Amino acid sequence: MKVEIKDLSFKCIIGILDFERVKKQKVVINVSFEYKFKKDVFIDYSEISSLIESKMKMKKFLLIEDAIIYFETKLYKLYKVKNLQIKISKPDILKNCIVSVSN
Repeated sequence: MKVEIKDLSFKCIIGILDFERVKKQKVVINVSFEYKFKKDVFIDYSEISSLIESKMKMKKFLLIEDAIIYFETKLYKLYKVKNLQIKISKPDILKNCIVSVSN
């Protein structure tokens, strides 16, 4: 099975610029992964969404890359997933584009 969490959006502290360390900004996160589904084995995508949002708000990452590495490690450790893809976007950081980083 393949799970996709698309456009998970919220505000948090992320970035290395001075103003980014004090003012929350919008992030948009997309995650997809595969796992072997069985009747008694499934992955609760709402749990993963909540985990990502709460950790992003709590950890206040300096770099998007740091956040991606953190979530790769965390999700592979907590769940039996494969082909994990994470994309984090900062849609409001530049006026004329959306900046994203993905693994």
